[in-house]
Amino acid sequence: MNTAWGEFPDLVNDDWRSTLSGHGLIAVRGPDADSFLQGQLTCDIREATLEHSLLGAYCSPKGRALACFRLFRRGAAIYLELPRALVTPTLTRLNKYVLRAKVTLTNAGDHLCSMGVAGPNAATWVTQRLVAIPEAVNGVIHSGHDASSMTVIRLPGSTPRFQLYGPAPMLQALDSAPENKEEPWRLLDILTGIPAVYPETVDAFVPQMLNLDVVGGISFQKGCYTGQEIVARTHYLGKLKRRMYLARVDSLTAPQPGDPLFSPQTDAGQSAGQLADAARHPDGGYAVLAVALIHCAEQGSLHLIGNDGPKLQLQLLPYGFETTEPKSAAG
Repeated sequence: MNTAWGEFPDLVNDDWRSTLSGHGLIAVRGPDADSFLQGQLTCDIREATLEHSLLGAYCSPKGRALACFRLFRRGAAIYLELPRALVTPTLTRLNKYVLRAKVTLTNAGDHLCSMGVAGPNAATWVTQRLVAIPEAVNGVIHSGHDASSMTVIRLPGSTPRFQLYGPAPMLQALDSAPENKEEPWRLLDILTGIPAVYPETVDAFVPQMLNLDVVGGISFQKGCYTGQEIVARTHYLGKLKRRMYLARVDSLTAPQPGDPLFSPQTDAGQSAGQLADAARHPDGGYAVLAVALIHCAEQGSLHLIGNDGPKLQLQLLPYGFETTEPKSAAG
Protein backbone atom coordinates (compact mmCIF):
# COMPACT_ATOMS: atom_id res chain seq x y z
CA MET A 1 0.00 0.00 0.00
CA ASN A 2 1.28 3.46 -0.87
CA THR A 3 2.30 5.05 2.44
CA ALA A 4 1.63 8.48 0.98
CA TRP A 5 -2.04 7.73 1.51
CA GLY A 6 -1.56 7.51 5.27
CA GLU A 7 -4.60 5.95 6.91
CA PHE A 8 -6.35 5.14 3.64
CA PRO A 9 -7.33 1.47 4.13
CA ASP A 10 -6.45 -1.44 1.89
CA LEU A 11 -9.86 -1.87 0.28
CA VAL A 12 -9.35 -5.61 -0.24
CA ASN A 13 -7.61 -6.80 2.93
CA ASP A 14 -8.31 -4.28 5.70
CA ASP A 15 -11.25 -4.29 8.09
CA TRP A 16 -12.32 -0.78 8.95
CA ARG A 17 -15.17 1.31 10.28
CA SER A 18 -16.10 4.91 9.69
CA THR A 19 -18.38 7.58 10.99
CA LEU A 20 -20.61 8.81 8.17
CA SER A 21 -21.35 12.32 9.32
CA GLY A 22 -21.64 13.53 5.73
CA HIS A 23 -24.74 11.38 5.29
CA GLY A 24 -28.12 12.86 6.16
CA LEU A 25 -31.54 11.35 6.79
CA ILE A 26 -35.08 12.50 6.12
CA ALA A 27 -37.82 10.75 8.10
CA VAL A 28 -41.31 10.50 6.60
CA ARG A 29 -44.17 9.58 8.94
CA GLY A 30 -47.94 9.53 8.91
CA PRO A 31 -50.84 7.50 7.48
CA ASP A 32 -50.26 8.98 4.02
CA ALA A 33 -46.47 8.54 4.00
CA ASP A 34 -46.47 5.72 1.44
CA SER A 35 -48.91 7.34 -0.98
CA PHE A 36 -47.18 10.71 -0.68
CA LEU A 37 -43.74 9.30 -1.50
CA GLN A 38 -45.21 7.10 -4.25
CA GLY A 39 -46.26 10.31 -5.99
CA GLN A 40 -42.85 11.95 -5.61
CA LEU A 41 -40.11 9.37 -6.10
CA THR A 42 -38.88 7.24 -9.01
CA CYS A 43 -38.87 3.94 -7.11
CA ASP A 44 -41.89 1.85 -6.13
CA ILE A 45 -42.42 2.39 -2.41
CA ARG A 46 -44.33 -0.89 -2.19
CA GLU A 47 -41.05 -2.74 -2.78
CA ALA A 48 -39.47 -1.21 0.33
CA THR A 49 -40.13 -3.44 3.33
CA LEU A 50 -38.66 -3.75 6.79
CA GLU A 51 -36.31 -6.33 5.24
CA HIS A 52 -35.46 -4.63 1.92
CA SER A 53 -34.10 -1.18 1.00
CA LEU A 54 -34.27 0.65 -2.34
CA LEU A 55 -32.32 3.19 -4.34
CA GLY A 56 -34.25 5.98 -5.99
CA ALA A 57 -34.40 9.65 -6.94
CA TYR A 58 -36.53 12.71 -6.38
CA CYS A 59 -37.00 14.70 -9.59
CA SER A 60 -38.04 18.13 -10.74
CA PRO A 61 -41.13 18.42 -12.95
CA LYS A 62 -38.69 18.40 -15.88
CA GLY A 63 -37.48 14.92 -14.89
CA ARG A 64 -34.05 15.95 -13.57
CA ALA A 65 -32.76 14.39 -10.35
CA LEU A 66 -32.79 16.78 -7.41
CA ALA A 67 -31.55 14.08 -5.06
CA CYS A 68 -30.56 10.41 -5.04
CA PHE A 69 -31.14 8.35 -1.93
CA ARG A 70 -31.37 4.97 -0.29
CA LEU A 71 -34.84 4.39 1.12
CA PHE A 72 -35.54 2.04 4.04
CA ARG A 73 -38.17 1.46 6.69
CA ARG A 74 -37.52 1.57 10.41
CA GLY A 75 -40.45 1.23 12.78
CA ALA A 76 -43.37 3.26 11.47
CA ALA A 77 -41.19 5.68 9.51
CA ILE A 78 -39.68 5.69 6.02
CA TYR A 79 -36.16 7.10 5.80
CA LEU A 80 -34.37 8.66 2.85
CA GLU A 81 -30.58 8.71 3.13
CA LEU A 82 -28.81 11.34 1.04
CA PRO A 83 -25.86 13.77 1.36
CA ARG A 84 -26.32 15.94 4.43
CA ALA A 85 -25.93 19.09 2.34
CA LEU A 86 -29.12 18.21 0.45
CA VAL A 87 -31.36 17.45 3.43
CA THR A 88 -32.67 20.99 3.97
CA PRO A 89 -33.31 21.89 0.30
CA THR A 90 -34.93 18.49 -0.33
CA LEU A 91 -37.17 18.88 2.71
CA THR A 92 -38.16 22.35 1.54
CA ARG A 93 -39.13 21.10 -1.93
CA LEU A 94 -40.99 18.02 -0.70
CA ASN A 95 -42.96 19.99 1.87
CA LYS A 96 -44.42 22.14 -0.92
CA TYR A 97 -46.26 19.06 -2.17
CA VAL A 98 -47.65 17.85 1.17
CA LEU A 99 -50.82 19.98 0.91
CA ARG A 100 -53.57 18.01 2.72
CA ALA A 101 -51.70 14.73 2.98
CA LYS A 102 -51.39 13.36 6.49
CA VAL A 103 -47.63 13.17 6.48
CA THR A 104 -44.72 14.84 8.26
CA LEU A 105 -41.17 15.16 6.95
CA THR A 106 -38.31 15.89 9.34
CA ASN A 107 -34.54 15.98 9.48
CA ALA A 108 -33.77 12.69 11.24
CA GLY A 109 -30.07 13.45 11.74
CA ASP A 110 -30.77 14.74 15.23
CA HIS A 111 -31.74 11.33 16.59
CA LEU A 112 -30.20 8.79 14.21
CA CYS A 113 -26.52 8.48 13.40
CA SER A 114 -24.78 6.29 10.83
CA MET A 115 -21.64 4.16 10.79
CA GLY A 116 -20.06 2.11 8.02
CA VAL A 117 -18.39 -1.27 8.49
CA ALA A 118 -16.30 -2.71 5.64
CA GLY A 119 -13.74 -5.41 4.97
CA PRO A 120 -13.40 -9.18 4.65
CA ASN A 121 -14.48 -9.71 8.27
CA ALA A 122 -17.22 -7.05 8.32
CA ALA A 123 -19.99 -9.65 8.52
CA THR A 124 -18.34 -11.32 11.50
CA TRP A 125 -17.87 -7.97 13.28
CA VAL A 126 -21.53 -7.05 12.86
CA THR A 127 -22.81 -10.53 13.73
CA GLN A 128 -20.81 -10.69 16.96
CA ARG A 129 -22.45 -7.46 18.13
CA LEU A 130 -25.94 -7.69 16.66
CA VAL A 131 -26.54 -11.46 16.38
CA ALA A 132 -27.57 -11.42 12.71
CA ILE A 133 -26.86 -9.71 9.39
CA PRO A 134 -28.88 -9.29 6.19
CA GLU A 135 -28.02 -12.14 3.82
CA ALA A 136 -29.08 -10.40 0.60
CA VAL A 137 -27.65 -7.25 -0.98
CA ASN A 138 -29.86 -4.27 -0.04
CA GLY A 139 -31.30 -6.42 2.74
CA VAL A 140 -32.20 -4.90 6.10
CA ILE A 141 -32.39 -6.23 9.65
CA HIS A 142 -33.32 -4.53 12.92
CA SER A 143 -32.02 -5.43 16.36
CA GLY A 144 -35.36 -4.58 17.94
CA HIS A 145 -38.63 -2.73 17.46
CA ASP A 146 -38.17 0.44 19.50
CA ALA A 147 -36.36 3.74 19.03
CA SER A 148 -33.16 2.39 20.61
CA SER A 149 -32.78 -0.47 18.11
CA MET A 150 -30.11 -0.74 15.42
CA THR A 151 -30.84 -0.97 11.70
CA VAL A 152 -28.31 -2.72 9.44
CA ILE A 153 -28.26 -2.63 5.63
CA ARG A 154 -26.05 -4.83 3.48
CA LEU A 155 -24.60 -2.81 0.60
CA PRO A 156 -23.58 -4.08 -2.85
CA GLY A 157 -19.96 -4.47 -3.95
CA SER A 158 -17.07 -6.91 -3.93
CA THR A 159 -15.93 -5.62 -0.53
CA PRO A 160 -18.31 -6.83 2.23
CA ARG A 161 -19.96 -3.70 3.55
CA PHE A 162 -22.72 -2.78 6.00
CA GLN A 163 -24.28 0.49 7.04
CA LEU A 164 -25.60 0.82 10.59
CA TYR A 165 -28.18 3.34 11.82
CA GLY A 166 -29.09 4.00 15.41
CA PRO A 167 -28.96 6.48 18.28
CA ALA A 168 -25.45 7.78 18.97
CA PRO A 169 -25.16 5.92 22.34
CA MET A 170 -25.95 2.61 20.61
CA LEU A 171 -23.30 3.16 17.95
CA GLN A 172 -20.76 4.19 20.59
CA ALA A 173 -21.49 0.98 22.47
CA LEU A 174 -20.52 -0.97 19.33
CA ASP A 175 -17.38 1.06 18.64
CA SER A 176 -16.38 3.86 20.98
CA ALA A 177 -14.11 5.58 18.45
CA PRO A 178 -14.72 4.76 14.77
CA GLU A 179 -12.45 6.80 12.53
CA ASN A 180 -13.60 9.29 9.93
CA LYS A 181 -12.97 7.40 6.69
CA GLU A 182 -15.72 8.90 4.59
CA GLU A 183 -13.54 9.24 1.50
CA PRO A 184 -12.73 5.52 1.21
CA TRP A 185 -16.40 4.79 1.92
CA ARG A 186 -17.32 7.15 -0.91
CA LEU A 187 -14.73 5.43 -3.10
CA LEU A 188 -16.44 2.08 -2.54
CA ASP A 189 -19.76 3.64 -3.56
CA ILE A 190 -18.08 4.88 -6.75
CA LEU A 191 -16.46 1.53 -7.55
CA THR A 192 -19.83 -0.15 -7.02
CA GLY A 193 -21.52 2.31 -9.38
CA ILE A 194 -23.93 3.71 -6.79
CA PRO A 195 -25.10 7.09 -8.12
CA ALA A 196 -25.15 10.27 -6.09
CA VAL A 197 -26.37 13.82 -6.51
CA TYR A 198 -24.56 16.65 -4.72
CA PRO A 199 -25.33 20.38 -4.55
CA GLU A 200 -23.12 20.89 -7.62
CA THR A 201 -25.17 18.43 -9.71
CA VAL A 202 -28.73 19.10 -8.56
CA ASP A 203 -31.07 19.22 -11.58
CA ALA A 204 -28.28 18.06 -13.93
CA PHE A 205 -29.22 14.47 -14.79
CA VAL A 206 -32.25 12.49 -15.89
CA PRO A 207 -32.30 9.43 -13.55
CA GLN A 208 -31.38 7.00 -16.36
CA MET A 209 -28.19 8.99 -16.94
CA LEU A 210 -27.23 7.92 -13.42
CA ASN A 211 -28.01 4.26 -14.26
CA LEU A 212 -30.85 4.22 -11.74
CA ASP A 213 -32.89 2.13 -14.16
CA VAL A 214 -30.14 -0.53 -14.07
CA VAL A 215 -29.81 -0.67 -10.27
CA GLY A 216 -33.54 -0.88 -9.56
CA GLY A 217 -34.11 2.76 -8.69
CA ILE A 218 -36.86 3.46 -11.24
CA SER A 219 -40.24 1.78 -11.61
CA PHE A 220 -41.94 2.08 -14.98
CA GLN A 221 -45.16 0.43 -13.77
CA LYS A 222 -45.97 2.34 -10.57
CA GLY A 223 -47.86 5.25 -12.14
CA CYS A 224 -47.44 9.01 -11.90
CA TYR A 225 -44.86 10.89 -9.84
CA THR A 226 -43.12 14.23 -10.20
CA GLY A 227 -41.06 14.17 -13.40
CA GLN A 228 -42.50 10.79 -14.46
CA GLU A 229 -43.52 11.92 -17.95
CA ILE A 230 -39.96 12.84 -18.93
CA VAL A 231 -38.45 9.74 -17.30
CA ALA A 232 -40.96 7.45 -19.03
CA ARG A 233 -40.52 9.16 -22.39
CA THR A 234 -36.76 8.71 -22.16
CA HIS A 235 -37.30 5.01 -21.44
CA TYR A 236 -39.94 4.14 -24.01
CA LEU A 237 -38.67 6.29 -26.87
CA GLY A 238 -35.03 5.29 -26.37
CA LYS A 239 -33.70 8.82 -26.46
CA LEU A 240 -30.92 8.52 -23.88
CA LYS A 241 -27.65 10.02 -25.12
CA ARG A 242 -25.69 9.91 -21.85
CA ARG A 243 -24.83 7.20 -19.35
CA MET A 244 -22.80 7.03 -16.16
CA TYR A 245 -19.37 5.41 -16.50
CA LEU A 246 -16.71 4.38 -14.00
CA ALA A 247 -13.26 5.72 -14.81
CA ARG A 248 -9.81 6.44 -13.38
CA VAL A 249 -8.01 9.70 -14.01
CA ASP A 250 -4.68 11.23 -13.04
CA SER A 251 -5.11 14.89 -12.20
CA LEU A 252 -3.00 17.49 -10.40
CA THR A 253 -6.14 18.91 -8.82
CA ALA A 254 -8.85 16.88 -7.14
CA PRO A 255 -11.83 16.31 -9.48
CA GLN A 256 -15.19 17.40 -8.11
CA PRO A 257 -18.84 16.58 -8.85
CA GLY A 258 -20.04 18.86 -11.60
CA ASP A 259 -16.65 19.21 -13.30
CA PRO A 260 -17.21 19.35 -17.08
CA LEU A 261 -15.94 16.72 -19.49
CA PHE A 262 -14.69 17.40 -22.99
CA SER A 263 -14.03 15.34 -26.08
CA PRO A 264 -12.40 15.98 -29.47
CA GLN A 265 -15.54 14.37 -30.93
CA THR A 266 -17.75 17.28 -29.86
CA ASP A 267 -17.79 20.84 -31.13
CA ALA A 268 -15.22 23.22 -29.68
CA GLY A 269 -16.25 24.35 -26.21
CA GLN A 270 -19.16 21.90 -26.03
CA SER A 271 -19.32 19.74 -22.91
CA ALA A 272 -19.26 15.97 -23.39
CA GLY A 273 -20.67 15.43 -19.90
CA GLN A 274 -19.79 16.07 -16.29
CA LEU A 275 -18.62 14.23 -13.20
CA ALA A 276 -21.23 12.81 -10.85
CA ASP A 277 -18.74 11.76 -8.16
CA ALA A 278 -15.01 11.50 -7.47
CA ALA A 279 -12.65 10.18 -4.78
CA ARG A 280 -8.96 9.43 -4.38
CA HIS A 281 -7.83 5.91 -5.19
CA PRO A 282 -5.07 4.29 -3.06
CA ASP A 283 -3.36 3.02 -6.22
CA GLY A 284 -2.96 6.61 -7.39
CA GLY A 285 -5.11 9.20 -9.09
CA TYR A 286 -8.86 9.34 -8.71
CA ALA A 287 -11.85 7.12 -9.33
CA VAL A 288 -14.79 8.97 -10.84
CA LEU A 289 -18.33 8.38 -11.98
CA ALA A 290 -18.76 10.32 -15.21
CA VAL A 291 -22.06 11.05 -16.91
CA ALA A 292 -20.97 11.33 -20.53
CA LEU A 293 -22.16 11.24 -24.11
CA ILE A 294 -22.32 7.56 -25.04
CA HIS A 295 -20.52 7.91 -28.36
CA CYS A 296 -17.64 9.82 -26.73
CA ALA A 297 -17.30 7.27 -23.94
CA GLU A 298 -17.38 4.33 -26.37
CA GLN A 299 -14.51 5.92 -28.31
CA GLY A 300 -12.51 6.46 -25.10
CA SER A 301 -12.15 10.17 -25.71
CA LEU A 302 -13.19 11.89 -22.48
CA HIS A 303 -11.02 14.51 -20.80
CA LEU A 304 -11.19 16.77 -17.76
CA ILE A 305 -10.66 20.55 -18.01
CA GLY A 306 -10.43 20.57 -21.82
CA ASN A 307 -9.64 18.44 -24.85
CA ASP A 308 -5.97 18.44 -23.80
CA GLY A 309 -6.73 17.77 -20.13
CA PRO A 310 -6.28 14.54 -18.16
CA LYS A 311 -7.86 11.60 -19.99
CA LEU A 312 -10.40 9.34 -18.34
CA GLN A 313 -9.56 5.63 -18.46
CA LEU A 314 -12.84 3.75 -18.41
CA GLN A 315 -13.24 0.84 -15.99
CA LEU A 316 -15.82 -1.95 -15.82
CA LEU A 317 -18.85 -1.30 -13.67
CA PRO A 318 -20.20 -4.29 -11.69
CA TYR A 319 -23.37 -4.08 -13.78
CA GLY A 320 -23.98 -3.66 -17.49
CA PHE A 321 -26.20 -1.52 -19.68
CA GLU A 322 -26.83 -1.03 -23.38
CA THR A 323 -24.17 1.36 -24.67
CA THR A 324 -25.15 1.75 -28.30
CA GLU A 325 -26.60 5.20 -28.82
CA PRO A 326 -30.01 5.06 -30.52
CA LYS A 327 -30.14 6.55 -34.01
CA SER A 328 -32.98 8.80 -32.94
CA ALA A 329 -31.19 9.95 -29.79
CA ALA A 330 -31.74 13.51 -28.76
CA GLY A 331 -31.29 15.73 -25.72
